Amino acid sequence: MCDTCGCNVTPGNRNLAYTPVNGTTAVSVLKSLLTHNNTQAEHNRRHFEQHGVLAINLMSSPGAGKTALLEATIEALGKECRISVIEGDLETENDAERIRAKGVPAFQITTGTACHLDAHMVHGALQAFPLEGFDILFIENVGNLVCPASFDLGQHCDVTLLSVTEGDDKPAKYPVIFRAADVVLLTKTDLLPYLDDFNPSRAEGHLRSLASEAPFIPLSARRGDGIDAWLDWLRGQLKTVRRGIPFARNQTTPVQVSG
Repeated sequence: MCDTCGCNVTPGNRNLAYTPVNGTTAVSVLKSLLTHNNTQAEHNRRHFEQHGVLAINLMSSPGAGKTALLEATIEALGKECRISVIEGDLETENDAERIRAKGVPAFQITTGTACHLDAHMVHGALQAFPLEGFDILFIENVGNLVCPASFDLGQHCDVTLLSVTEGDDKPAKYPVIFRAADVVLLTKTDLLPYLDDFNPSRAEGHLRSLASEAPFIPLSARRGDGIDAWLDWLRGQLKTVRRGIPFARNQTTPVQVSG
């Protein structure tokens, strides 16, 4: 886990991180935090499956278009599926308010200094956010291409966004998060005519060099281009959950723990 950005201890696992020692507090071995996280994640996943809810973890760098994608998805699937959203940000309820404006319930998690969500934070949100009556739960993770990939939330699928406003070498620079993805969405493709230094084929090539067979779907949430392929992928995952078919979990690189 990262010892410099504050992500090793989150509001969700803080009670597990500190142990009183002779009247003071000391940080316990951080490896135990990951163990506790994975145990909680499995509990979350069973909870989702008991309710027949597909849980999707959305990951990307800041500004890649996660919330815009959710808005477009809600508009397209609103009459077909019952959608709920958990939003993760360091501060503010801005994104949650955008989702609520679409008529969809959204629970905001503010992480403070933590640059990712963890299973404990998601579990806490679920206590105040019942799943009864829903089909899909989107968990919009904190914008970050590093730490979110290493923390299982109990989701069924990982979706990684890459916007054309970023470099097409992002999959090569941040292999863990792209290798973990069950699908990669190339977003903001309506801007490609103005960003001729971004090559979608090159971006997909970097993804394939990670031995990833994940679908690579170019789309524009603003114009709707490519959105049908994304919706079809979602429908397929929802059928899998409803049939009770186990999901194959992608394995990410183990989090580094300092001794």
